Amino acid sequence: MAVGYHLAKRGRFIILDAGPPDAAPQAATIEGMDAHTILTTTRAVRKRLDFDRPVSRELLMECLEVAIQAPTGSNAQGWQWMIVTDPEKKRVIGDLYRQSWYAYTSSGRPRYAEDDPRGRQLPRVVSSAQYLADRMHEVPVMVIPCIEGRVDLPGVTNLEIAGLYGSILPAAWSFMLAARARGLGTAWTTLHLKYEREVAQLLGIPYKRYTQTALITVGFHTGGEFKPAERIPLKPIVHSDTW
Repeated sequence: MAVGYHLAKRGRFIILDAGPPDAAPQAATIEGMDAHTILTTTRAVRKRLDFDRPVSRELLMECLEVAIQAPTGSNAQGWQWMIVTDPEKKRVIGDLYRQSWYAYTSSGRPRYAEDDPRGRQLPRVVSSAQYLADRMHEVPVMVIPCIEGRVDLPGVTNLEIAGLYGSILPAAWSFMLAARARGLGTAWTTLHLKYEREVAQLLGIPYKRYTQTALITVGFHTGGEFKPAERIPLKPIVHSDTW
């Protein structure tokens, strides 16, 4: 493994850590929220992210201990979690993310009916996502959930794709819920995956063996209310016995 990387064994999993250990421990305070509140108010935190307040390793490890309780196909537990706190590595990833962001936004935006809540929300979402893209290199922590195996190969079936991602995405979402319960804000992003191979090389991730599935930004938030989002009504999207 390249100089500057080490494998940190924690309980039942290994973290490929690209940043230095935290100098000081940080107490975790679990907010008094029930499961329903956590599930319905875990929002993408971008503009309200506290870019200046560090997040301790201890707190991240608590969230990861929750994450690995998630289901995984055949109980394989083939997940790996990359924590990135090193400023130079965050700078490189931030640059790649921005390149991907601007390419993505140049392809146009979806159009919605006038009464569709997604249309009303779109300007706010774009503004927020743009803000995070511009400051990606400043986020306190990047967490990249990885899973053993690759499905971006010729002849791979949907069964194999579902099995691979189904064995990591529940754990990644559990990580975000655990972070919410501990006063942290997160945002799910995937645009760095356009440069997955370059990021793998930067961080020492074995590209042919492990698939990066997301980049979750993590930090404390600056406050304010978190509430359920307006969504499409259930009637047009729920089907019983037939489509």
